[in-house]
Amino acid sequence: MGSALDPHRVLLNDGNYLPIFGLGTSSTDKPVKGETVEAVKIAIEMGYRHFDGALMYGNEDEVGEAIRAKIADRTVKREDVFYTSKVWMTYLSPTLVQKALEKTLKDVQLDYIDLYLVHWPMGLKPSENELFPSDASGKILMDDVDFRETWKVMESCKEAGLVRSIGVSNFNRAQLEMVLKMPNLKYKPVCNQVECHPYFNQNKLLKYCQHNNIVLVGYSPLGKLNYSKFVSPEKPILLNDPELKKIGDKLHKSVAQVVLRYQVQRGVVVIPKSFNQGRMKQNMAIFDFELTNEEMKTINGLNKSIRYVTLEQKGSGPKCP
Repeated sequence: MGSALDPHRVLLNDGNYLPIFGLGTSSTDKPVKGETVEAVKIAIEMGYRHFDGALMYGNEDEVGEAIRAKIADRTVKREDVFYTSKVWMTYLSPTLVQKALEKTLKDVQLDYIDLYLVHWPMGLKPSENELFPSDASGKILMDDVDFRETWKVMESCKEAGLVRSIGVSNFNRAQLEMVLKMPNLKYKPVCNQVECHPYFNQNKLLKYCQHNNIVLVGYSPLGKLNYSKFVSPEKPILLNDPELKKIGDKLHKSVAQVVLRYQVQRGVVVIPKSFNQGRMKQNMAIFDFELTNEEMKTINGLNKSIRYVTLEQKGSGPKCP
């Protein structure tokens, strides 16, 4: 967990460091104006330094406004804050990747992005105006884009200094291997951001990534989200698990804290999303205790291969973190 110099950061394969704990900023379909600005400002005041965003979330301007405000009032310096963004599926065409990045840079009004990810390993019909291009019947229009060509442009963006590190999201082992086996690969992905929690612990993918010096970043680390459009209602609620509650009671910690501690203790970076001040503060308090080997084994044994976030929900096209 963490680096030898700083247990709250992990060393990436390009020499940069990534805070092992961050705040997810994904919003609902219609973000409430001003909500993200306020939440990110408060988070920075609490000590959060890692923020995970994306073009498709529709609130990067507010994340940037909050970061710039806290730099202006000298709470932090730019180099203290780590911001992740992602290139959306309608921009995976090599001619559009840098346009997506430039849009993000314009929205956040920062000189560079710390980490830029390929959001999903498949493309939608190229578009700069629609997130989910569809035909007359409402069917989402896919695009046969080769994400290896996308990756070449990602490498160029890094070389141009627009981003410090580049990685991927929602890639499986075979897709990662396609990138790693590119004949003229300049930069390996520094990370793979995927859904990861005790009910979907990604043990095999984690071992593969660790073997290849790729950090696993876990989104939805607390399981089911409160987004009814994204998650099937019949899936069990992770935070109600009796085994997790038993461990939490023993340690005088919440189930959420136990779940987050489990991840960072196995080297997984976590980015829980909550704009509730109480939960934001509670989620951070995971560095003053450790889980025993037996407790880690128990939590590992809870895996049910349950994926809460799926690419398509209720015929409305891709919905994702």
